[in-house]
Amino acid sequence: MKLYRFLSEQDTSAFCHKVTEALNNGWMLHGSPTQAWDHAAGVMRCGQAVTKEVDGTYTPDTKLGEQ
Repeated sequence: MKLYRFLSEQDTSAFCHKVTEALNNGWMLHGSPTQAWDHAAGVMRCGQAVTKEVDGTYTPDTKLGEQ
């Protein structure tokens, strides 16, 4: 099955570390990264979609971060 996650974080090194960790756990980048201004918090936010092929059958209980 193919899994999809959207990683997001404030535009700091924490975002890069989150994406790097996903890549090192077998996730693949899907599309381009995105940025948006968070008016409420007054910070820039980043996002990146990632996908991963794994064995099994998807259910809504699948723990994506544990794959």
